[in-house]
Amino acid sequence: MSYENLSGRTAVVTGAASGIGEAVALQLAAAGARVALLARRADRLQALVQRIRAGGGQALAVAADVTDDASVEAARHLVHETFGAVDLVVNNAGVMLPNPIDEGRFDEWQRMLDTNVAGVLRIIRAFAADLVAAGAEGRTADLVNVSSIGAHVPFPNYAVYGATKAAVTYLSQSLRTEFGPRDVRVTNIEPGLTETELKTHVDSAELSGQLDGMFEAIGALGAADVADVVAYAASRPRHVNLRQMIVLPTRQA
Repeated sequence: MSYENLSGRTAVVTGAASGIGEAVALQLAAAGARVALLARRADRLQALVQRIRAGGGQALAVAADVTDDASVEAARHLVHETFGAVDLVVNNAGVMLPNPIDEGRFDEWQRMLDTNVAGVLRIIRAFAADLVAAGAEGRTADLVNVSSIGAHVPFPNYAVYGATKAAVTYLSQSLRTEFGPRDVRVTNIEPGLTETELKTHVDSAELSGQLDGMFEAIGALGAADVADVVAYAASRPRHVNLRQMIVLPTRQA
């Protein structure tokens, strides 16, 4: 689908090296946006930049770790030096590390909190002024946070992951009260089962098998399906905020 009114916009997409982030970057670039790709894996980013440029799009690879303050600040400088101010931010970077809570894997909890919650906040801190300025100038400004259906639907052994995504969902809701009056839209997107690298993060054979069984029984969204939702939300007229979007495979309850 073509979203012509994304043309000329400048976007930042985190977690752009694979999965939903990669698909969002491709979708936005195809629609005419300049896209800064943020992720840790520089080689994957460079390959994606080449792919976008081969299709006539504009993209910038920014090797960055959303869990590190200095890395995010350096990313902000590079984006501004290359593309200038941004008007579309897609917070997509995330990790999913399910295990029983009584195993007490604090290192995994900390990693999910640092990436899924604090990482989102670091990116917002880096680019909020750009979004507010765009809104003040009468341009469309979007903050899109990719949460999860796990923010609402509990799954055994996914308590901490679900809690981090619930934080993103609540953060999005609350930020509308701050950014909305300044003409910055905040959209929270909650995908269900989606084919991404997240399931490869599962280190328990039992939990991995359960997840595979769900994918087999229910089916899954493709990353491009979620990217299409992101592009749709960001391409609405600037006075229209699609505030909360849950996107599931048809067979997922």
